Parts: sequence; C-alpha cells; structure tokens
Amino acid sequence: MSLFTNLLNLHSGSKPLEDFFTEIVAYFFSIHQDLLIAWLQQNLIIGDKSYSRITITTQKEHQGLESHTADSRFDILIELSNGLDTDVIIIESKIGSTDGNNALKRYVEILSSLPNVNQRILLYITRNYDPQEEIKTFASKQKTTVNFHQLRWYQFYSFLDKHGSDTLAQEILTFMRSNQMAGKNQFSSIDLLTMMNFNKTLNFMQATLSEEVEAEFKNAFGRVTSGSPSITQWRHHSRYIIYTGLSDGWNLWCGLGYFYLNSDDLTSYPYIGICLEVSPTFKNRPKIIKAMQNIVNDKPEIWTPCGLTVTPDWSSIFYRKTLQEFLSYEDQLCPIKEFFIEAIKELEIVREKYFDFPWKGLSAGEMIQEDMECADNLQQTLSN
Repeated sequence: MSLFTNLLNLHSGSKPLEDFFTEIVAYFFSIHQDLLIAWLQQNLIIGDKSYSRITITTQKEHQGLESHTADSRFDILIELSNGLDTDVIIIESKIGSTDGNNALKRYVEILSSLPNVNQRILLYITRNYDPQEEIKTFASKQKTTVNFHQLRWYQFYSFLDKHGSDTLAQEILTFMRSNQMAGKNQFSSIDLLTMMNFNKTLNFMQATLSEEVEAEFKNAFGRVTSGSPSITQWRHHSRYIIYTGLSDGWNLWCGLGYFYLNSDDLTSYPYIGICLEVSPTFKNRPKIIKAMQNIVNDKPEIWTPCGLTVTPDWSSIFYRKTLQEFLSYEDQLCPIKEFFIEAIKELEIVREKYFDFPWKGLSAGEMIQEDMECADNLQQTLSN
C-alpha cells in the first residue's frame, strides 16, 4: 500500500480522492517542471516553445462571469510564460465522477474572456471514458478560441512509469494502481463479473425502492423521480436513488437509495439511506446549513455531515447504514425496505423540528410549469 493511500485513509466518511490526487500531481509537477513540459508536449497540448517561468496553482477560485450562476474553482491552473506572452492551462480532473454541473462550459467561457493571454487551453483528464465532443466544438467557436484536450489518467501513468525515477514518482504510480488509474484497455475478471451480474443487481435495487417505499417517499415529500433518471444518477454520481427537489427547484433536494456505488476501494461497502443536500447558491443556504449542523450535533450517532463548512460546494447530511449490515439476512429485501421507510420517517421528523420554512417536493404539474418558466426566462435573456 502506498504512503498516499495511508494518508487518504485518515479521512473519515467520504474520502476526497479527486482533490487529494490533484494536490499530489500538482506538487510533483511543481518540483519536476521539465516532466510537466515533456508530458504536455508529448500529448500535443503545447509546442516546443521555451518558458522562463511556470506557475502551478490548485483549487484556484474564479468569480463567475455575468452569465454564470456560480463561481468556479479550477483543479489545477498552470501559467507558462516566456517573458513576452503567457499561455494558460486549466486542468479539470475526474476520477470517480463526471462533469455533472457544466463546469467545462464555464471554464471555456472564462478562458476565452481572459485578457493578455496567448494560448488558452482546457485539459479534461479522466479515469473513465467520458467523451466531450460538444465542449470541444463549443471551445472552438468562442470569440477567442480555446483549445480543448482530453486525456485519460492511464496515459499519465504510462508516461510517469517511463520517465519518473524518484521515490515520489514511485509512490504516485502505486497509488494510481490501487485506484484503478493505471488501467490497461482490457476487461478484468471483476469487470466480467460485473457485466454478468448487472441486471440482477439492478433489479434487486429497484425492488427495494419500489412499491411501499416509493409510495412512502412520495407521501412524505410530494413527488418522486425514479426509473431512467436513477440510472443517470448511477452513471454520473455513483448512486442509485429515487429523489425529488424540495425548494426552489433543485437547490434543496433529497434522495433515497444506494450511495458510493463506484468506490475506489474494492473492500468497502456502499451505503444505503437518505440524503438531504443544498446547493452552494441557494438563497436560504445559511439557514439550511445551520439546521443541518444542529441535526448532526443533536443526533451524531445517526446523521452524518458532508461538506457543511465548505463553500462554494454542495453540502449534505446522510441518515445511512453500510450495506454490509444487511448481508447476514437470509432475505435482505424486507430489512432493506424497512430501513428505507425508517430513513424517510427520520427525515420527516427533523424537517418538522429543525426547519422553520416549508419545503415539499413539487408536483408533476408544478415541475412542468417551472420548466416552462425557466425556458421563458432563458428566451428573454437571449432576446436582450
């Protein structure tokens, strides 16, 4: 096991794998700037130009443009200068997730708007296959062109394996192997087992969330979204859930089901339960965060916080159990359903006790009306 894996395991609850690995890579490039340039050149991201100054920044915040609804935070920002002009590279890194909040589009627009920049480059590097042809087209059509590139982390692994010779490089390689970032383009035995059992697993998850559980969720929160959207949640957010928006569209929402399905640790178990989450831009966010903190303080044994002190970011609380707790049952369907209903009732209890403003799932008609109003507002904005 690598040093970095041991350090990451010191985090309790959800482990910040993407941010953690970003810091590792950025630090490596800061002390091996020659390898940074060689890596960028090998992948045709930059040419053979010489640079006299290289600046690398992580988690760099940038105020949103007038058309943006939120500020941005770049995983890695690289500035390459030769004394006469500067090239700017934004790196967006994804390991277990995808670009689910249109960050790439915002980064393209920000890069295009930067003054006094020679080359503007957006590099999207992922562990999994996640094509972004629309972003590439969008970047090429900006008033000031942005060069969009895509790479996979296994390509960086291959580069580092050939050119990185120090202890730090070897620790990074070990860490990447343990987190499936060294992947060869081959199916593993685990992949084959997953494919063969996919439908069985999906059908069982659907069964635990259907009928009385779905009815209880709808009765408690006014509306339920399930079916194909649940599959989308699995693909983009590593969770299979039924869910609904609770206030101001989806700025406050709750979801019930299975979380952390694509864990990078093959020995860990997914969680099941209910999640209440608030967006970083919700007007009532301070009140929501305060209520969430009170819930966790009063019931620390059952409610788990996530990101309550981090902004701008999504913040949430979970009422959950690990799936391992249900494996000893001969028939797991009933106890899992019973826990889901228990989780719904627990969220109803804290809603009444800790929140001093109403929140309830929108009806189907209200959702349609909201979509129409959003479309009208967008049309007015474009007309202006």
